[in-house]
Amino acid sequence: MGPADAIRDLAAPLLAAAGLELWDVEVTRDAVRVMVDRAGGVDLDALAEATAVLSPLFDDNPELTPDGRFELEVSSPGVERTLRTLEQLQRYLGQLVAVKTTESVAGARRWQGTLVAADEQALTVAPEDAPADAPTVEIPRALVQRTRTVLVWGPAPKPGQKRTEARA
Repeated sequence: MGPADAIRDLAAPLLAAAGLELWDVEVTRDAVRVMVDRAGGVDLDALAEATAVLSPLFDDNPELTPDGRFELEVSSPGVERTLRTLEQLQRYLGQLVAVKTTESVAGARRWQGTLVAADEQALTVAPEDAPADAPTVEIPRALVQRTRTVLVWGPAPKPGQKRTEARA
């Protein structure tokens, strides 16, 4: 178990007691990034509370943090959020996602479309630009490098037109 996993295990119950959901943890050589969420989103007060909850955790467990000085960054996961856990993936069924794989799956390493299904073994995506009767793509979870939600601006496109996307 790496430092991010250990932080997840220790931080999740502390944040839950504060009414926050631990969304993700990233550890780099000079920073610990913790993304939190809650129903209705997070505001500055919630981020300050999360920081106050997490700081003593890192003081008491320096082995979890980068050596020397490091930045603790607490934020929302954003509108285009990385989906790592099965629970997160299942929460976004029926939504537009982008999936990047470590190896080619059905001829491509990048897929964008509606997340149709997700389980421990695979993600099923209906490619965005494919005809309605086109087959879905099953992507083994072991090959998934990253899955994230995709923000779509404005109303649904007219038939035959592509939708306009915003990149965060």
